[in-house]
Amino acid sequence: MVEERLTLEPEVQEIFHCIDSKRNFLLSGGAGSGKTYSLVQVIRQVIAENPTTKVACMTYTNAAVKEIEERVNHNNLNVSTIHDFLWDNIKHFQKELKAAIIALSNDENAKLSIDGDSFIQENYFEDLEEPIQYKEYLKLKEGIISHDELLLVANHLFDKHPKLSTIVKDKYRFIFIDEYQDTNTAVVDIFLNHFRKSEKKNLVGFFGDAMQSIYDDGIGNLDQYKGDTADTVKEIKKNQNRRSPKKIIDLANRLRTDGITQEPSIDVKAPNMVAGHVKEGNILFIHSANEDVSVVKQYLAENCGWNFDNTEETKELNLTHNLIADKAGFRTLMNIYDSDPIIGLKNDVLRKIKDDKKNNSPEIEISENDSFDNVVDKFQLKNRQRKLKKDILLQDPISAELYNQLKDKPFSEVRKIYLSKDALIDDKKQNIDDENKKGSKRDNLIKHLFKIQNNIMLYRNGRYNEFLRATDYKDKIVSIAAKRSLKENIESLINVGDKTIEEVIADAHQKGICEIDDYLKDFKTNKEYLYNRVKDVKFSEFQKLYAYLEGKTPFSTQHKTKGTEFNNVLVILDNGGWNNYNFENLFLNTGSTSVLARTQKIFYVCCTRAKENLAVFYHNPSQQVVDRANEWFGIDNVLSIS
Repeated sequence: MVEERLTLEPEVQEIFHCIDSKRNFLLSGGAGSGKTYSLVQVIRQVIAENPTTKVACMTYTNAAVKEIEERVNHNNLNVSTIHDFLWDNIKHFQKELKAAIIALSNDENAKLSIDGDSFIQENYFEDLEEPIQYKEYLKLKEGIISHDELLLVANHLFDKHPKLSTIVKDKYRFIFIDEYQDTNTAVVDIFLNHFRKSEKKNLVGFFGDAMQSIYDDGIGNLDQYKGDTADTVKEIKKNQNRRSPKKIIDLANRLRTDGITQEPSIDVKAPNMVAGHVKEGNILFIHSANEDVSVVKQYLAENCGWNFDNTEETKELNLTHNLIADKAGFRTLMNIYDSDPIIGLKNDVLRKIKDDKKNNSPEIEISENDSFDNVVDKFQLKNRQRKLKKDILLQDPISAELYNQLKDKPFSEVRKIYLSKDALIDDKKQNIDDENKKGSKRDNLIKHLFKIQNNIMLYRNGRYNEFLRATDYKDKIVSIAAKRSLKENIESLINVGDKTIEEVIADAHQKGICEIDDYLKDFKTNKEYLYNRVKDVKFSEFQKLYAYLEGKTPFSTQHKTKGTEFNNVLVILDNGGWNNYNFENLFLNTGSTSVLARTQKIFYVCCTRAKENLAVFYHNPSQQVVDRANEWFGIDNVLSIS
């Protein structure tokens, strides 16, 4: 086994020094460094040296789970998402689960509530017929927890019951966590703090990159746990870059703040090597007083040979879905979910109620019988120009029509209407083969529309067995006439013309392509206002949203592109009115520390997606921004176009 270790890459050999010393470790590596390759090497060698020992590997996405399972196929290896791993290890302790949910609900700092501010008795779940369950949605009164609550409950259980850590350690001698920087603080707390309460020994290894921690709910780094003593986490740095050409590596190094300076891989088989030499690559900083991105794309197509129709090789990265909605063609749906004027007015009323209570202002009395319209009139909310918000809203015919749908409904009912763009565009799928996984925030109407389009695509792509399993056609294809009828039904849904979403839902149900299920029926009843808004949108617009979320357009958000790579990457530096990011501050090194760090990391992730060519577009920058671009990109790579 010692001889086998000598064939492993140097960083992996260092990891095994930690394993021999029974020390937890962290492999830190920049974008394109081959961290997953190292992880696979570690798992294979651990299994080879410990053939009867069980190994757990956790990662952030189902796609990553699938990739690791394909590269290491062994009965003693359990690969899962972090949420699935935690649930599998706590779900059998139902008594303790119920107690944990009640305890957390009674803890005002725990961000978990069964019944508002009410104190929950210990016997609350005594008559619950079903066990505590983990699902995509939250219904605490019925004992159903979701994505975020699972982490709180698991952390609580491992904190209060050290025996649980012993049980997990008994089961898994080695636990490896990929993309650790995206892992919630509560999860790291389990493995590096609560595990210590158990005397049983095991080893935890982390793999990731602090510069790619672009999600606010991730821990970001393990700085507080790193050190040189036996009870700390030993950091091992991986400095090579196997993906990027030299110019992009140099740019990325200027953006890093954690002491890692990447170098091109010396492996002649690395993707960024050609004939024994690292690729040079191309980087451009393009700026213009004209904010029309199509001019930039035309320049790149005509002068640099970029093909934006090839969506697998070329991507345009924007910060938000809102910045993409017009370009990709789903603006109507985005406006419904993200900027409904009536729900905006309702939210203004709720904020006013909350502020009055906080400031001990005289409370405006609201009765059970008050309609939404009555409550709006009671508050007389005005804008900065001192005009009544209701009057402004009613001046617009579309907004007035929407207001009339809700004006006579009880305010107690309207206040519960909640719209979020996440219910429209949340994308927990990594590719078309993955099922929606736990934690997806898509609502049941959008999920149903995805089922319709997925079934259409299965048929179009010749995946007939999967199509038959997913539809009501399994026992119907018994004749040539039946096949012809199916073909006509599918084609009528592909070429929908001006049919509305409601018309296509009915068509797909009638033709057996996708039956209307209880989830959709409940949605129509319980979310009538939203359904009525969406049902009249053209289905062809939803098809454009589908194409966007499935990666079949040139567009992607900068967050979603993490973990992917493309030959050509165009980064649009527009924060879209999002105060969490500021690209000017990035170039001038000014502003709040948190915004600067967040912007620096998202920019780093975007730049390092490029395997060949990178272009960054900045609309109307100051001279100071251009000066910094000259430093980062090189003066010959900074150009102005009209």
